[in-house]
Amino acid sequence: MEKNTKWTIDAAHSEISFKVKHMMISTVTGHFDIFEGTAKTNGDDFKDAEIEFKAKVDSINTKNKDRDTHLKSDDFFNVEKHPELVFVSKSFDGNKMVGDLTIRDVTKEVTLDADFNGVAVDPYGQTKAGFEMTGQINRKDFNLTWSAVTEAGSVVVSDKVRLVIDVQFTKEA
Repeated sequence: MEKNTKWTIDAAHSEISFKVKHMMISTVTGHFDIFEGTAKTNGDDFKDAEIEFKAKVDSINTKNKDRDTHLKSDDFFNVEKHPELVFVSKSFDGNKMVGDLTIRDVTKEVTLDADFNGVAVDPYGQTKAGFEMTGQINRKDFNLTWSAVTEAGSVVVSDKVRLVIDVQFTKEA
């Protein structure tokens, strides 16, 4: 059944971030500063919404220029060959969103825990919908395979990556 309501991500009120353990003693948080996304729904009900999302990998920001440059290299994302990461939903039951995530040249199904925070009208008359989504991937599943070990035997970068996605959609008129 075709979805009749279209929404776009309001980037000014959204954040796409990830968290990775560093040397297994601290957590580094990164963001993608440039991204876009759409949702197609039946009215204001997001159950079974069709959601598509893209982030420009070159916009990665971990608040450390050298680390960001390393993440953009072929050791990790290889932004020259793979400038975007893409997520396309397959199902959403109100609590879990299942979809295909493509990073580099690998597409894998991922499941995100989703809290739909509801729909509200802002002071300008625009209808907004908010989500908080979390999930976890293994970076090596997506050919982000660089690794190193400290002299003490600690892994420098964990294989597990936590995804934290806070998005606000705006209903198109």
